[in-house]
Amino acid sequence: MSPFQDYVRYETRRQFFARGKNALGYAALTSLLSSTFRLWGDAKDASPATASGMGGRVLPHFPPKVKNVIYLHMVGGPSQMDLFDYKPVMADWYDKDLPDSVRMGQRLTTMTSGQQRFPIAPSKYRFSQAGECGLWMNTELLPLTAKCVDDLAFIRSMHTEAINHEPAISHMQTGSMVSGRPCIGSWVSYGLGSMNANLPTFVVLVAEPTNKEQIQAISARLWSSGFLSGEHAGVSFRSVGDPILFINNPPGVPAEVRRRQLDGLRELNELNYALVGDPETHTRIQQFEMAFRMQSSVPELAQVANEPASTYELYGEEARKPGTFAYTCVLARRLVERGVRFVQVYLNNWDHHGNVGGRLPMQCKDIDQATYGLIQDLKTRGLFEHTLILWGGEFGRTIYSQGGLSKDNYGRDHHPRCFTMWLAGGGVKGGTIHGETDEFSYNIVEDPVHVRDLHATILHLLGIDHRRFTVKWQGVDMKLTGVDAEAHVVKPILA
Repeated sequence: MSPFQDYVRYETRRQFFARGKNALGYAALTSLLSSTFRLWGDAKDASPATASGMGGRVLPHFPPKVKNVIYLHMVGGPSQMDLFDYKPVMADWYDKDLPDSVRMGQRLTTMTSGQQRFPIAPSKYRFSQAGECGLWMNTELLPLTAKCVDDLAFIRSMHTEAINHEPAISHMQTGSMVSGRPCIGSWVSYGLGSMNANLPTFVVLVAEPTNKEQIQAISARLWSSGFLSGEHAGVSFRSVGDPILFINNPPGVPAEVRRRQLDGLRELNELNYALVGDPETHTRIQQFEMAFRMQSSVPELAQVANEPASTYELYGEEARKPGTFAYTCVLARRLVERGVRFVQVYLNNWDHHGNVGGRLPMQCKDIDQATYGLIQDLKTRGLFEHTLILWGGEFGRTIYSQGGLSKDNYGRDHHPRCFTMWLAGGGVKGGTIHGETDEFSYNIVEDPVHVRDLHATILHLLGIDHRRFTVKWQGVDMKLTGVDAEAHVVKPILA
């Protein structure tokens, strides 16, 4: 029996009806409508949203505030009370136990649940007010970030149900603690389509931290397209060497030969599609064509060394070193400058269970000038008002110390009950401080913001109503913001 006969023999009923639903639907519709009704509009009428696979639904739903997103994810969970959530009263609580009235029996990780005590560890760093907004923040480690706080909107009341990294990162990136769902970048790619046919719509960059004491696993499931077509998955660019493996043709294979080869592959794939009808066959064709176009666009994109001296004065000398966070920020700017819609950046080693005094300064040095430089660079180039920048991790850290405690050093466990993120760029009201936590930075006391609220806000800035942005999957109208709870746009941080 041939492979095709095997495929048909074992095809499920669901696969059969999914494969034939368009033809059956068109036949039924044609019988109901007059012959003069045009089932398809002219190709020139198609919008980018329609072209991206939205099945005729036109996005955006309303005029967008931004066209691009740069998401700076700090893997591990930055300590909010050591950076942006100032708690001066904690100095009087040094080495005293966290009151039961504050903890209220809340769930702990296995790393501290066995501790006999939960001693308070005040931040050892110097805080002062920054900007016209008057935000109290760690100006000792983030002096340049302090200069642009009036461009940033801080949410100090973020919260999640996830207490460990795997479900927490998945929740933040895909809207679900169970891996396998489409990530934010894939949803945006699916809904809005591409702005540059020669580059991917969604690109992933993984930066290398200076300190590598506590590295968390980062895998492609975080930029998976899930139940969406594979063309909407993130394309990961490598930190060192060619951004994409095999981006160059082998020696002796000119571009004309590669073009003829791809034309032949396309014909074979079209024959396969005519026999089997698997839509992923067309995804494969599109990915081959994208790869061919990237052979000319990516090498030019990757020429970061050709940036003028002013770029390195702005981002710092670390931006000359491939793989650093500063280098990655320059590359992120070059990507959005060329029309890449969603750029996801990961920086590891924020999982500070110990040695906050030794590791946090190195992490902050990695991001401080680079983040400041990115914002100023986008402004100079007229891209800031069209780009949304996000910064934050998957959860926060505990006010009590994990392990040994001294006034100069301590560790902090995972804390999902409250953490801080900031947003900047188009549609964001800079200098906003939204939400408040108690004096222990342990519980939210004002304006809680759930992960799904953040997702709803991101989509809103892109002109998408999260309630109407759905995909039918396994009989459910799936959304980035989930189907089992309400999500709300965080309007106070919007301009």
